[in-house]
Amino acid sequence: MIIAGEASGDLHAAKLVHAVKAQRPEIDFFGIGGSNMRAAGVDTLVDARDMAVVGLVEIWSQRKIIFGALHRMRALLRQQPPTLLILVDYPEFNLRLAKTAKQLGIKVLYYISPQIWAWRQHRVKTIRQRVDHMAVVFPFEVAFYAKHQVPVTFVGHPLVDAVHASATREQLHRQFKIDPTQPVIGLFPGSRHSEIKRLLPIILHSAREFKQLHPHTQFLLPLAPTLASTDLRAYVSGYEDLSIQIINDRTYDVIVAVDAIVTVSGTVTLEIALLGTPMVIINRLAPLTYQIVRRMLKIPYIGLCNIVADRRIVPELIQDQATAPNIATELQRLVFDQPYRNAMIKELGGIEAKLGDAGGINNLARLVLEMLEK
Repeated sequence: MIIAGEASGDLHAAKLVHAVKAQRPEIDFFGIGGSNMRAAGVDTLVDARDMAVVGLVEIWSQRKIIFGALHRMRALLRQQPPTLLILVDYPEFNLRLAKTAKQLGIKVLYYISPQIWAWRQHRVKTIRQRVDHMAVVFPFEVAFYAKHQVPVTFVGHPLVDAVHASATREQLHRQFKIDPTQPVIGLFPGSRHSEIKRLLPIILHSAREFKQLHPHTQFLLPLAPTLASTDLRAYVSGYEDLSIQIINDRTYDVIVAVDAIVTVSGTVTLEIALLGTPMVIINRLAPLTYQIVRRMLKIPYIGLCNIVADRRIVPELIQDQATAPNIATELQRLVFDQPYRNAMIKELGGIEAKLGDAGGINNLARLVLEMLEK
């Protein structure tokens, strides 16, 4: 059984399935995932699109769907116990499912650790009780888990292999019908419905403010595989003056094609960093969620690119700072302030070296096969 409740997890899980099946094609996978996992041959009994929410308040609003899926997976663990349960990120759901697996004597491998080094560190006790092995993607996570007597392997970050555009910047400009003499801004509102609801209106408002200052600006918005274009319709209507191009399944191409990006926090900040495009990170949570998270947070950053760099190389506009005027002002700096822009690009260039060598997904596949044989 393999569980991935979000777009990024669906992509990484699908690559793992391909890597395992390349060596052991007879192994069957079933569980929760999206289109990538289905294409890899996983029997996805629950669609990840229905699971992709973030924040304590937001999760509560979707509790019937989420807990319904949890109940179904628990029942399957009892009725059709798998040889191995592979959990990909998505900790609030996956750690609950891990408890059931351990009670049933099913081995549990957890890939892409919850960010317990950042907040809610007490959860390491839960992981030690419920997870047989952690497969982590950041080198600094090894020492954390080793300190708490949790079996751990650094497999390398999957993005090192995955992140590349399909064409050159000049070719992409032609494909997207972009005028390279005018500003090109990427709008990255996230892959979760809750992120779209909270952050896309702010992003669109900031885009309009930017365009008022620079009338010929062009905008690209990559559509995550967990979303459909209809999910954006209610938000984009009323912003026809921006002439936003919504691009399906070509996030990396969009990153390379644009001059600067306004993005939500999360894995996408690493993807943008690896491709070297200047960005500003924004986030706003429900007030109650924010107050709780702020008190629990153990690190000073929310963007993974800044966390990996261990310093603020990319600006972060959080909560009340995440306003349309502030975002538009930062985008202007990223596009037109050449020393500022070049300094950020140089800093972003150092991220890849901190994420390990290529071949991480094959390292993980070997770990999966070792656990299956045991």
